[in-house]
This record gives sequence, structure tokens and C-alpha cells, in this order.
Amino acid sequence: MTRRPLIIGLTGSIGMGKSTTASVLRGLGVPVQDADAVVHRLLRADRGVIAAIEAAFPGVVIGGQVSRPKLGAAVFGNPAALRRLEAIIHPRVTAERLVFLKRNARHRLVVLDIPLLFETGIDKSCDRVMVVTAPAQVQAARVLRRPGMTLDRLAAIRAQQWPDLAKRRRADYIIPTGLGRAVARRWVLAMLKQLRAAPSPAGSLLRSPPAGRKAYARNLSRYRNHRL
Repeated sequence: MTRRPLIIGLTGSIGMGKSTTASVLRGLGVPVQDADAVVHRLLRADRGVIAAIEAAFPGVVIGGQVSRPKLGAAVFGNPAALRRLEAIIHPRVTAERLVFLKRNARHRLVVLDIPLLFETGIDKSCDRVMVVTAPAQVQAARVLRRPGMTLDRLAAIRAQQWPDLAKRRRADYIIPTGLGRAVARRWVLAMLKQLRAAPSPAGSLLRSPPAGRKAYARNLSRYRNHRL
């Protein structure tokens, strides 16, 4: 029977410390794929994706590069346009995920860093789910340090995301990040100790997420509003 790595989904709301936790995992030798980075790379450098986006959304490609603000404006509040964008991007992201999993098939475990893990149903393709969390005031302080961020914008983003409590209730592991990187690292180490002791799973590397197309498009729209 073919064995494969444990697939760990990493997620968390904005400002909760997901990127920091992913960095800790990488530093401990765990392969991590950042879904945001994949999308941004496709928009920046994948000629097929860029050409398809230019054909679907004339004027959003400038000097051979996709203008994310222009693309965001083109699909905002337009479900049909959003579906066209999803049809271009989503299959490529899924393909990149499978390449990542195959490339790291010899590892004991791998991590998929996906902001909308639950909303898109990709948590169903993971063996375990890790949610990063921090107190609301810590989250706000982190996010408000970002350029262009305001309290109103943060409130709008929070309203569009699954609540932190709902994510924690669905998690197999919770990583608190509010007390700093060193404390979060200790929690990550404890989690890895448990995971590395677990038996290797059998079966295919990645199953298709069960979320419906409408649900995916709706949640991708919410995601685009503050990340694209």
C-alpha cells in the first residue's frame, strides 16, 4: 500500500500570525506551500494565466503584468466576471498544489498555507488542520500597522471572514500567537511531535474539495476584496 505525507492545512484570520507560523514551520524543516504566493506568482509570471486574464478582462494587463488593483475592480460585485477569473486561476493553483505534494512526497508531513481553507472546503483534503489565533486587540494592532489599513477596513475584513471561534472549533490544533514568536514556536514543536508520531496515511495525495462552485465563487469574492 502506498504511503504519503500527512497533509496539514494551516489557516487563520487576518493578522493572526499565519505567516509567522509558516516561517517557523519552514525553519523546522517542514515543507510549506503558501497559496497567496502561488496566486501572486501566477499573476506576475505565468504567461498562460496572464494571456487568459487579458483576454477575459481587457485593460488589466499593463506592460505584460497583471495589475491587481485593476483586476480587482473588474471583478468586484460582478459574479460572472468572478467566475471567469476563477476558471483561469483555480485550476492552476490546484495543479501547483499537486506538484508541491508530489515533490515533497518523501517528507513525513507537509503544510498547505491557505487563508480560505474552510471556506473553500480544502480542509476536507487535509489530514489535520492547524488554526493560528490571537486576541482581537493583538490582531487589530498587527493589522493596523499595515500600509493603508484603517479600523473601518479591518471591520469589513473581519465581517467577510469566518469568525476566529468558528475556525478554532474546526481545528485539530490551535497555535496561539498573541504572546510572541517564541511561545508560538513551542506550541508548533509540541504539535509536530504528535504529528510525527502518527502513522503515515495511505491513498492519493489530494482529493478535490467538496465545496460547490457557487460557494467557492462567493468566498473567493470575499477573499479578493482584501487580498487580490
